[in-house]
Amino acid sequence: MIGLLGKKVGMTRLFGDNGESYASTIVELGPCIITQIKTKSNDGYSALQIGYGKKSEKHVNKPSLGRIKKIGLTEVPIKLSEFKVSNNVKVNVGDTISVSIFEEGQLVDVRGISKGKGFTGVVKRHGFAGARQSHGQSSRVRAPGSIGQASDPSRVWKGTKMAGQHGNKKALVRNLKILRIDIKKNHLFLNGSVPGSKDGFVMVTR
Repeated sequence: MIGLLGKKVGMTRLFGDNGESYASTIVELGPCIITQIKTKSNDGYSALQIGYGKKSEKHVNKPSLGRIKKIGLTEVPIKLSEFKVSNNVKVNVGDTISVSIFEEGQLVDVRGISKGKGFTGVVKRHGFAGARQSHGQSSRVRAPGSIGQASDPSRVWKGTKMAGQHGNKKALVRNLKILRIDIKKNHLFLNGSVPGSKDGFVMVTR
């Protein structure tokens, strides 16, 4: 198994043996339940589908509810995700996976949805420097400037950095070190920040 699903709890500060201070993010991982095992012969690839959390049956459509009950699960997971594994993984549907699969000092990758900032300008969204506040001009300080030429190519190129929706997208942070593991609370203490807001879903992989 290479990863788990969970949620971001918040941030705190941890101290090392020599008194170093570490900005740490607390992530609650699992326990996750294996809901489906995909094999190369049946599905074309090998993977485990795992579920995290639980939600009321009234919020689940009938096909999904029927599949969950067919495999013998009593609770409907909030979040489902797949992790590719090798063919010789010895697990069964319904098995529970906890945060104990990780070790202190291990490096992990964290995926999540970044915080949504709404509609923002180019200075905040792309880090533009803005115009100089000189020669009496004041209304174009945070403007993007020229976005193209009139004669050629007579249009705005695709991908031109402009104002628009900022954040609320898939984000990945690589190589975060595990500082501490609390198995009783299913908490992982990571060195640094992870994408998303408090209580946002995250996926942690080796």
